[in-house]
Amino acid sequence: MKPPRSALPLPRHVLRKPIKAGWAYYFNVPASWAVAGCPIQREALGTDYAKAVERAETVLLPALDEWRGASDGTAPDTPLIAAPGTLDWVFSEYRSDRRFTKLDARTRRNHEVGFRMVGGHVLKDGRRLGTLRLMAIDTSLVDALYEKLLVVKETDAEGNVVERERRTTVNHAMKTCRRAWNVAARRNPGKLPQVNPFSAMGLESSDRETPTATFAELQVFRAKAIEMGLQSLATAALIAWEWLQREIDIFATFEVGHYRPKERPNAVRIVHEKTNEENWIPLFDESAVPFFPVLMAELDVIKRTRIAGLMLRRDWGKQDPWPTYPKDGEIDLTHMSRKVKEVIRAAELRDELTFASFRHGGFTEAADSDLTDAEMRAQGRHKSARVLPRYAKRTMKQVAEGIRKRQAARTKDGQDSE
Repeated sequence: MKPPRSALPLPRHVLRKPIKAGWAYYFNVPASWAVAGCPIQREALGTDYAKAVERAETVLLPALDEWRGASDGTAPDTPLIAAPGTLDWVFSEYRSDRRFTKLDARTRRNHEVGFRMVGGHVLKDGRRLGTLRLMAIDTSLVDALYEKLLVVKETDAEGNVVERERRTTVNHAMKTCRRAWNVAARRNPGKLPQVNPFSAMGLESSDRETPTATFAELQVFRAKAIEMGLQSLATAALIAWEWLQREIDIFATFEVGHYRPKERPNAVRIVHEKTNEENWIPLFDESAVPFFPVLMAELDVIKRTRIAGLMLRRDWGKQDPWPTYPKDGEIDLTHMSRKVKEVIRAAELRDELTFASFRHGGFTEAADSDLTDAEMRAQGRHKSARVLPRYAKRTMKQVAEGIRKRQAARTKDGQDSE
């Protein structure tokens, strides 16, 4: 039987194929490159995902890119090893610097999108922009490039050509190039032009606001996730809404032992890694009535079958953790994000929604429920002195009162409490 579909991110030229034991990985060199004399051969990488990725990224891809750098440069991807003094070389210098390698996997992938968008832009004479000498890349060229990249033409289902602005993506690409140029200049004093052409561009932010889910959309998402056999994602979305946790805390930090531990059976420990704070949330009011009956019922089921480890895990196979760990200290939630998007689309919700939308929805509900600054700070554990008093007390009483206000406002609108 074919194993469940895997959506783990793979390096360039790495393929996955289903086998009886799960998945096998292969490094695949295009046939045309092999004919052209590429010394790197196709290779089986085994069934261990981490080892396959490590060999591809540290051995095979650098060797392949070194050969490509010595060839005619017609391959579409931005090379990791490029001719010194070119824009591709600037990107390569940034990739090898600690200021790039220390970034999390998702941020590095976003930077790679910028490298491909700018360096891979094809000029009128057929050359890639990344192959140009740095002296040829000035502010007028970059400004013209920005205008060309800003609007993209697409064909809809009816065959009509539609223009779409992608300001956020292009802005990020320009900022990535600016950063890469500055890092390369610092690593190579005197080897780059003094003026960074990607600086002082006057970039204007997109008017697009962070997508915020409604409570009705939360309910639709949860129902569809459960229908698709993804109960953990349904529970996670409700946690994000009720306890205002970030996705990394829900999937990579929230443990079974945090929920109703023996020393505090009527509370749950919430950890906010970004602010380095923890928060104990009461689960019952003074009359022993549960604040979160639906959420607690789902977590109680998990706790009865699992004594330790992460609370939310995948709903199939060996129930592996949702995060992957490309390197020590790195947490990658790409697989979770893709599954969430599958549920959103299957439920026919707004396509711009993401998992973070449910947390934003919870905050919006809290604000609409007239919570005080102290009550919101007690729940969300934000540290912004411009928004909340720096030394406001954060007590269990404030948290409980905030929960009451939110659920009262929800009921007033004709909705169930969960």
